[in-house]
Amino acid sequence: MVQDSSTIPAEMGKFYEKALRPEQPGCFGPKTPVPALALDYSTEQLASLPDDAVANSFGCGNPLAFAEVKAGQTVLDLGSGAGIDLIIAAEAVGPTGAVIGVDVSPEMIERAKANVARAGHENVILLQGEIEDLPLPDASVDWVVSNCVINLSPDKPRVFREIARVMRPGGRMLVSDIIAHDLPQWVLNNSDLYAACISGALTEADYLGAAETAGLADVQIVDRLVYDGAMIATLIADQLPVAIADLADRMGFADEGALMDFVIDQLDGKIESVKVTGAKG
Repeated sequence: MVQDSSTIPAEMGKFYEKALRPEQPGCFGPKTPVPALALDYSTEQLASLPDDAVANSFGCGNPLAFAEVKAGQTVLDLGSGAGIDLIIAAEAVGPTGAVIGVDVSPEMIERAKANVARAGHENVILLQGEIEDLPLPDASVDWVVSNCVINLSPDKPRVFREIARVMRPGGRMLVSDIIAHDLPQWVLNNSDLYAACISGALTEADYLGAAETAGLADVQIVDRLVYDGAMIATLIADQLPVAIADLADRMGFADEGALMDFVIDQLDGKIESVKVTGAKG
């Protein structure tokens, strides 16, 4: 483990608060969004959203792209960030529905409130809290969505138990996230790559298994994008320039170019952006 797991939620909150500053992009954004983001959000959707919500989206895919959210339903967004998915969900459920966003970062909560207000929605509730201990009653939501957040949790099985707890019978989950396999030890030990949604990622079997063990049914991957070498290079180079310099020095590479060749060789095809769905009976 890269660090004391009890400190990870707070550290991730600080990381993404720092990432809100233009010179400090974070996981999957905002300066050069990975192709997964561009593929999932339509041009029309992006154009209709507040610029700040789009610019500060740190997700790996649109969790509502495959969801069948209906008017009048209640949607919970785990790790709601600057609010891009809150706004899309608010439009889907309409004035008779409700959207709840939970985020560990007070600064993200305030940013989301401002963006939701800019979009003109009054059916969105923002709550500060950890996704391992949701501040919601049992059986209170119809949908749970999340955008590249569960992989950051130090206790992913507990997150899925919380998802199952707050979902109503017949409720559904659809989350965008990162899975990985055969990651080398130097990746698993790197805290910057944990914050970049890489070193904390579960394998496909472990991810789906955690959701099923929590009591969710019909758990399956409905969409996936395997990151090739070029995408990995973009992610590492654009989002973690400090990590690159540090890694090159610590691992004894002559320059950053040599390190990038090594990283691509080590990670090509081992990281995937997926959409996972499940239901509560």
